[in-house]
Amino acid sequence: MPAREEVHYFGAGPAPLPTSVLEEASKTLLNYNNSGIGITEISHRSPEANAILAHTQSGLRQLLDIPESDGPDGYQILFLQGGGSGEFSAVVYHMISIWVAAKAKEVGNDEEKLREEVKKMKLDYLVTGSWSLKASQEAARLAGPEHVNIVTDSRKHNDGKFGKIASPDTYTPTASAADTALTYYCDNETVDGVEFPSAPNGANLVADMSSNFLSRAVDVRKHAAIFGGAQKNIGTTGITIAIISNKILPPNTPMADPAIMRKLGLPIGPVVLDWPTIAKNNSLYNTLPIFDVWIAGQVMQKLIDNSKNASPRIATQQAESDQKAAALYAELDGSDVYHVVPDKSVRSRMNLCFRIKGGDADAEKAFLKGAESKGLLGLKGHRSVGGIRCSNYNAVPVAAVEKLTKYMREFAQANN
Repeated sequence: MPAREEVHYFGAGPAPLPTSVLEEASKTLLNYNNSGIGITEISHRSPEANAILAHTQSGLRQLLDIPESDGPDGYQILFLQGGGSGEFSAVVYHMISIWVAAKAKEVGNDEEKLREEVKKMKLDYLVTGSWSLKASQEAARLAGPEHVNIVTDSRKHNDGKFGKIASPDTYTPTASAADTALTYYCDNETVDGVEFPSAPNGANLVADMSSNFLSRAVDVRKHAAIFGGAQKNIGTTGITIAIISNKILPPNTPMADPAIMRKLGLPIGPVVLDWPTIAKNNSLYNTLPIFDVWIAGQVMQKLIDNSKNASPRIATQQAESDQKAAALYAELDGSDVYHVVPDKSVRSRMNLCFRIKGGDADAEKAFLKGAESKGLLGLKGHRSVGGIRCSNYNAVPVAAVEKLTKYMREFAQANN
């Protein structure tokens, strides 16, 4: 049986965690904070649980320079369940509700005028890969396809496949910002290896950052909402983190009366996905997996400790992520054996997708088998696209990347 330090995992998620965090976690599972009981046994409403929540929220604020929670310019940090897919729905429920409430106020709650206004409502989606496509499909399922506007579809600019992000001058956003309930994008497409170089523009901007959270600086203030599952760069499967602007939460922005939403035939979300409810209850409306929050907090603290007082604090980790990605892409670009799938202008630093010998099945199997023999695991591409995928998340150490690049070089030399 190999030792942990002999194996390096490059899977897309769940992803590796720092060994030091896991070692500490093994102790807390048995005896948390010298209490005599394990962390998974403590009440989610206990003082200990509230301290864990506060510590994790503070860590995230420091790393991403998130405004404090008070005032209309503040942001709430929420912990929910349901993963990124649950937030595909939560985003629609919430943003439609506040849009309808605003329109109802404009027309003096005149139902017929409100119905006419609702016909104009659009949810703008930038479809740049498999996950943003799924998000747009969920919006169409909940609100009706007539309300979903595809601002851009990368497949139309890349021979029917994902792998590019078209120039913004080709985008077709909803003409009126007043009719735009949200503008949605996925910052990093895990399946397709595409990452936005910077945040796009759009009214009521919402970002899915599940797979590049805490890998680079984020202009939080540009967004109405940011969310991501924790199981890539932050922690274990079980919690989703959402960063929500106070500007789209009560009392700054009211929500529509559910009775009005029902009359209009618009969706009303379950309470466990309701951002105002979760915010009001400090993420403790229902039973929160505190152990998963603790893990996330420990990962964040490790990043803070390693930040060397950089500004923003995440800059140190960003530099390391960039360094690792650059080394991997240099190896891939240095041999004709490899072909990077996404366009060079939007290559992901987190999920590097490539083919071997033009997608030769035997060559790719040989690559994976050889990698496994060296303790380099999790490199198989997503089942929907095939090929090879190297996920370069924060907990993948530089030494692991060095070992992988050496193997890639040896494989290329042997198969030229």
